[in-house]
Amino acid sequence: MPKKIARLIGLGAYAAAAGLVVLFLIVAYFSRHTALGGMDVTLQWVTWISLGGVTVLLVLLHHVLGRQILLIARDGEEVGQPLGAD
Repeated sequence: MPKKIARLIGLGAYAAAAGLVVLFLIVAYFSRHTALGGMDVTLQWVTWISLGGVTVLLVLLHHVLGRQILLIARDGEEVGQPLGAD
């Protein structure tokens, strides 16, 4: 893989992680309880906790993959097999 392409893919993984966080914040904003309506407070917390867990796991996955791909993109550094593959 060309190093320029690997760098773009690695940075894209971090951009996707940022997009996931923004998406979670948008859902959290629109699911909050307001005086004019919105979700019940219990359902609001269930939504935030369940989507928050999925968001955290996906952000961590994108971080690990992005870091590995950025290591591949570095010049003059021997990485070996990414993610401990044999």
